[in-house]
Amino acid sequence: MTNLLILGGTTEANALAKAVAQLGIPATYSYAGRVENPRPQPVQVRVGGFGGAAGLARYLSDSAVTHVVDATHPFAAQMSGNAVAACAETGVPLAALTRPEWAAQDGDRWQHASDTAAAVAALSGPAQRVFLAVGRMHLEDFAAQPQHHYLLRLVDEPDMLPLPNCDVVVSRGPFTVEEDLALIMRHETQLVVSKNAGGTGARAKLDAARALGVPVLMIDRPTLPKRVEFSGVTQVLDWLTHP
Repeated sequence: MTNLLILGGTTEANALAKAVAQLGIPATYSYAGRVENPRPQPVQVRVGGFGGAAGLARYLSDSAVTHVVDATHPFAAQMSGNAVAACAETGVPLAALTRPEWAAQDGDRWQHASDTAAAVAALSGPAQRVFLAVGRMHLEDFAAQPQHHYLLRLVDEPDMLPLPNCDVVVSRGPFTVEEDLALIMRHETQLVVSKNAGGTGARAKLDAARALGVPVLMIDRPTLPKRVEFSGVTQVLDWLTHP
């Protein structure tokens, strides 16, 4: 019998959990534990890390997991690498459910950064009003450029912020272009900093920036180990049911 582990926390993972629940496929949805109030799921849920690749391998064996789907954020490189290593060690089949990267369109004013460190370096210079749309984990990195006024949009109310000059909006996507147009104009944003997460839930800020002529500093995705990759839930279900 199939016993699926979904490494989740994304819209794609949520859609997969709903689909397997409807089909009656036993599954566990794993959250990393970085959000205080994660969305409820129609399958069993666990929260927290595994203890690296070795800990994940032990979990797969102890829980008799038959398949793993990595549907984590495209920038969760450590978790994705651990999944590749753990599945290779245990022989558990692994597939990734990924979303296509965003691509610049006519009218976009994008500058690319290879990683977070490169993005921080690119912000050297005079003070600007920056919409820093990179999530909570990397805010400490940008404290190296304290001259800017930052706009942060976070899922949870932060306990403490490393940035001395910032406004915080607590909100959970997906967002509309109209909402992000209003947000960018209200905060007089001069630059948007974004990870290339892909998908539709967080794209609105890029469309709004294009409409307003605001430049975007786009952080490119990390390089991940080679694995089976699918772009849709239907493909994953076919993989699960037709080995």
